[in-house]
Amino acid sequence: MYYVSVVLLLLVLPAASIIIEAFYSTGADIMWLVGKWFVFWACGVRLLAAGLMQTLKPEFTAKSIFEIDAPAAHAIVREVGFGNLAMGTLGLASLFEESWVVPAAIVGGLYYGLAGLGHIIRQGNFKERFALWSDLAIFALLAVFVVTRLG
Repeated sequence: MYYVSVVLLLLVLPAASIIIEAFYSTGADIMWLVGKWFVFWACGVRLLAAGLMQTLKPEFTAKSIFEIDAPAAHAIVREVGFGNLAMGTLGLASLFEESWVVPAAIVGGLYYGLAGLGHIIRQGNFKERFALWSDLAIFALLAVFVVTRLG
């Protein structure tokens, strides 16, 4: 289920949203749509869902991603979950407040990039390597979006 949710939230649903809005919008700025929908799905829905899981079931992340079977680690995972809840809320809200898309892309993109670097250092199990590549891909996409908006 983890892999399916990551592929859906980081690829399929944003791509489908871009295609649908581009089809119904005349003269749509494709790069803006890329930012808008990847921020909503990857930074909003994905990080909010991760934050809920980390807050409510920290043992899942501790065991399945980091291979730590120590209840003492749950408090740290829960704290990470609070950060994900905050970023996820910003990503969701950006759908209703257009001026928040770029700031949400910066915050979410940095988080994905830094998390990806953390996964590189650990070189953990397959789930962690999957997280590594998905995190770095979203970081790169959001970085390109931010550069096009600020440049």
